Amino acid sequence: MKPRTSSRSMAAVLVGVAALVLGVAGTGASAAPPDESIEQLIADRINVAGRGAAVADYGFSAGLSGGFASDTAGSGPVLPAWLAAFGYGLLNPDAAPPGANDWNCKPTAAHPRPVVLLHGTWMNAYNSFAFMGQPIKDAGFCTFAFNYGRSGPVQGGGLPPVLPGVMGTGNIEDSAKQLGTFVDRVLAATGAPAVDIIGYSQGGAMANWYTKFEGGADKVQHLITFGATHHGSTIDGIAALGRAINNIGVDVVGASSIVVGHAVAEQTIGSDFVNRLNANGDTIPGIDYTVVGTRYDEIMTPYNLTFLRQGRGASVENVTLQDGCELDLSDHQTLMYSPRALSIALRALDPAGHPNLACTFNPWLIGGGGHL
Repeated sequence: MKPRTSSRSMAAVLVGVAALVLGVAGTGASAAPPDESIEQLIADRINVAGRGAAVADYGFSAGLSGGFASDTAGSGPVLPAWLAAFGYGLLNPDAAPPGANDWNCKPTAAHPRPVVLLHGTWMNAYNSFAFMGQPIKDAGFCTFAFNYGRSGPVQGGGLPPVLPGVMGTGNIEDSAKQLGTFVDRVLAATGAPAVDIIGYSQGGAMANWYTKFEGGADKVQHLITFGATHHGSTIDGIAALGRAINNIGVDVVGASSIVVGHAVAEQTIGSDFVNRLNANGDTIPGIDYTVVGTRYDEIMTPYNLTFLRQGRGASVENVTLQDGCELDLSDHQTLMYSPRALSIALRALDPAGHPNLACTFNPWLIGGGGHL
């Protein structure tokens, strides 16, 4: 009988192959901190390559573009569990998050800026903010949300949009233009000089693009992001492998966008979108940033790629959700259903009125607003 190869040996072989492809081996294993993962080393190597313009997207899916944004209609219920909210959002794709889109709302002296809520990839306005929307409204803020990046397979959105509640799939640059139109509507309706934005996942990176390239720098005071793909994601190593193959001239990332959509491909680590987004620094002068990541994120990996480096004239607070609260097990999906995440958002919006952070158990994958 032939001896079986141990899983540890197989893992070592796979790691070695990845290291050779990406050039990680050349850095020397002893140079890495003891707690630095192979995935982090791969991410760092791809980022270095991107800054040197060695990474390219070869445009396999070029020519597929389009899509649109839409207003919400009606309001969905407050739901504390992600799974329940996701299902409701699929069946009611145009529902607004609870508390959002009162177009007669006027900001007060205590809360002078309206808050724009931006959903994530393959999500919609409702199921991204079914838990947070009403408490933010109840705290005294005018809140607004819309559905962006509505692109079907023909427009480059991939196959997921065959489900009616799946949005945020089109080119992120187009979605940023859609955000610009929506922000202008909010400012006109409320008379406010600027907005604050809460962006989940793609919504955070898209808002960042809006401030840098679509005239949003003077219209956003505070950008608060949760699990945002500011520096791209390895998606548990899958995207890192695809990017490595791209770097040797085979556009597997572009090809995959036909299935998963432009937005997913753009959010992979080392993409042209990510490189352009951060080419001149992570931040914009005059904007305050609160950036939240969770250690249990299985989509935004490594999770610290979400964090921003503070540039001139900006302020940045990078927050790991579990720091000071190991009870919170929120992953990428349930992050927006975490009482602690909600309290971080409220503190960022109104530090004097909401100085304390919650710390409750929030289960991985299911979510429950602190309850099973």
